Amino acid sequence: MVLGIDIGGTSTKVAVLDERGERVLAARSLVYHRPNQPALVESLRRTLADIPGEVRPKIGCVGVCAPGLADAEGRIIRAVNVPGIEGLTVRELVDQAGSGLLSPGWRVSSWTDAHAAAHDFAVTHRVEGRLLALSMGTGIGAAVLDGPDHRPLIVSGRGPGHLGQVDVSLADLEPNVPTGPDGGRGSAEAYLGVPALRARFGERTEEVLVRGELDPSKAPLAALVRLLRIAHAVYRPQVIAVLGGVGTRLAPVLARTHQEVSRGLTGIARTDWTLRAGSSDFHAAMGAARLTSG
Repeated sequence: MVLGIDIGGTSTKVAVLDERGERVLAARSLVYHRPNQPALVESLRRTLADIPGEVRPKIGCVGVCAPGLADAEGRIIRAVNVPGIEGLTVRELVDQAGSGLLSPGWRVSSWTDAHAAAHDFAVTHRVEGRLLALSMGTGIGAAVLDGPDHRPLIVSGRGPGHLGQVDVSLADLEPNVPTGPDGGRGSAEAYLGVPALRARFGERTEEVLVRGELDPSKAPLAALVRLLRIAHAVYRPQVIAVLGGVGTRLAPVLARTHQEVSRGLTGIARTDWTLRAGSSDFHAAMGAARLTSG
């Protein structure tokens, strides 16, 4: 069996797939906020403990989605939203959290959450053509996959660029342009990341998303419209998927968003493009397991 781990900005998630690629189980930790190293290790340890004892010895491979920037040795050197992972490799993190829980001898692979989530979405939804997937949670990541084997497009680092840091300033709608967690003025994360949404809607954030209360003519959804219009000019996707804790909850407003993005869209964009939402909060964890087993 293969274990997938998604170290997210607000929780850790795990998924176990069997040899047929079918999900055995999925579990998540309690919500956290910018955890230090002991808190992060304990959060992951408790999540791993939710895996039944008869399943853990069968795990031979572990795929991990780790946030932040890594050096040449794979050590995380900067993770704004999860500082507790800084200074560790994913192997060291899983070794600490899984001590006494996971059997020795397993091999580990590291993936970006955007790539892993996109891969699982492409496989489970049988996507054909070019896929642009936005992983929208505490931060915003992106992956572009091509072809029947879902090859990732690499432009910078391990992905197609940093769409979450693209400037989508909406000064015409709101005079006070917000700043993202990495210091980027008017970035997509400054409008659509979980901290930005909570600052705007407070305890009603989840309700606002799932009830479809966001309006594409106003921030923050207007920021997504602008971001997708830019993405069409850069990547020319046939399918755009919004994933992650925020993206999967935007399903009620996708039809209106698609209409607004399409209004006067650049002529180089594909005319038959579709906009879809994720179907699971575990796309990244399951994608990490699929990529590792493949």
